[in-house]
Amino acid sequence: MVQPKKHLGQHFLRDERIASDIASSLTGHGSYKHVLEVGPGTGVLTKYLLERTDITLHAVEMDHESVEFLMAHYPQISGRLQSGDFLRMNLDTIGDGPLAIIGNFPYNISSQIFFKVLEHRDHIPEVVGMLQKEVAERLAAPPGSKTYGILSVLLQAWYDVEYLFSVPPAVFYPPPKVDSGVIRVKRNTRASLGCDEKVFIRVVKAGFGQRRKTLRNALGGIQFTTPPDAHLLTLRAERLSVEDFIAIAKCVGS
Repeated sequence: MVQPKKHLGQHFLRDERIASDIASSLTGHGSYKHVLEVGPGTGVLTKYLLERTDITLHAVEMDHESVEFLMAHYPQISGRLQSGDFLRMNLDTIGDGPLAIIGNFPYNISSQIFFKVLEHRDHIPEVVGMLQKEVAERLAAPPGSKTYGILSVLLQAWYDVEYLFSVPPAVFYPPPKVDSGVIRVKRNTRASLGCDEKVFIRVVKAGFGQRRKTLRNALGGIQFTTPPDAHLLTLRAERLSVEDFIAIAKCVGS
């Protein structure tokens, strides 16, 4: 049996029903055929993904011991299992056409995983991931929520985010100190923001960088070429929708 490694943030899921529920949460949105599992570990999720006849499963795993275990127990994934770091891999080499992402994501890199998804948003139509419940709730949070933040806005600009269900610590080995949550994100129909994307990201980060301040003060270092809606500037960043941030970004010179 593979021993979980603390430095890799490994917590192996042991509940078969939950693993099955996660695997069945992929809807095929975006007409993809290829799916990449991030950090399959001992393969409890892999097993159910391999049973799906509508997808071709690929996987990437950093732990060499886990790779050996997976090859021994799931030889059908031979040639489609990479030993390496998801954050560094070239996703364009996985299959042909759109690619879905799924996994029990290590807590310590879950946000980075979604930032990479955003970089490849026109190639990744759907993601199903289990991560720390607090982070999962943050990504799905609507405007006005105290947990709504930078990654909430950026992800929701291009994806519809659903919080699916919670997972207790007891179903993992070793059990983490926090609850987990499973989310599903589906690429929306937005082809373009209608503004400079780099400016949009800069405005969002500046707004939340001083989230206790109103936008008028938080965006003090940003030069506007046309005046933004005065009402929006009286609000804190957590009150603004994606469309509100886009409206402000349109008023900034690139």
